[in-house]
Amino acid sequence: MADEVKLYGAGGSPFVCRVKIALKMKEIKYENFEEDMSNKSADLLKYNPVHKKVPVLVHNGSPIAESLVIVEYIDDVWKGVPILPQNPYEKARARFWAKFVDDKCMPAAFKVFGSNGDEQVIAEACEQLQMLENELKVKGTKFFGGDNINLVDIAADFIAYWLGIIEEATEIKFFTKDKFPKLTEWADEFVNCQVVKETLPPRGNMVAFFKKRFGKA
Repeated sequence: MADEVKLYGAGGSPFVCRVKIALKMKEIKYENFEEDMSNKSADLLKYNPVHKKVPVLVHNGSPIAESLVIVEYIDDVWKGVPILPQNPYEKARARFWAKFVDDKCMPAAFKVFGSNGDEQVIAEACEQLQMLENELKVKGTKFFGGDNINLVDIAADFIAYWLGIIEEATEIKFFTKDKFPKLTEWADEFVNCQVVKETLPPRGNMVAFFKKRFGKA
């Protein structure tokens, strides 16, 4: 019997995009359900009663919530291209950096745009991004996963794609090649990866969305 895979998401979400990249890497067929987050479906509320957020993956009737948890689940269940390293130490490091992106980098970046580009807030965001810059320098590889993308690259999709979009929408720029040569090079490589490029939402739509969100439209 074929697996029944459903994804409840919203097209412009970097968290949903993480799951779509993982599904594409594993060549998993799935049914996509687009959620209106201002009017959440009964299914979404049923499948994720704790957070009531997307993404939610439903595999043969069993729901899994939270993007990084879902990506790891996909890697555990379906063979093929690995998303997490096989070595236990490397696997632990990948989890550490993926969590760092969620706990430190994304909140710091959003704070910049919410503060209208306050210099102190920008400095704090740059401090977090510098940690990723340093990690890439130490690794000396194209991706955080080496020659191929892994959990950390997928976790950092917001930095690679959405950060530049919000910078364009708000006209507040701090993620530059001068400051972050390795990280900006990584971002270019990541968004041009076939599996990623086919998954990302259209840039123009995203710029318009964030212009509206930050009152710049």
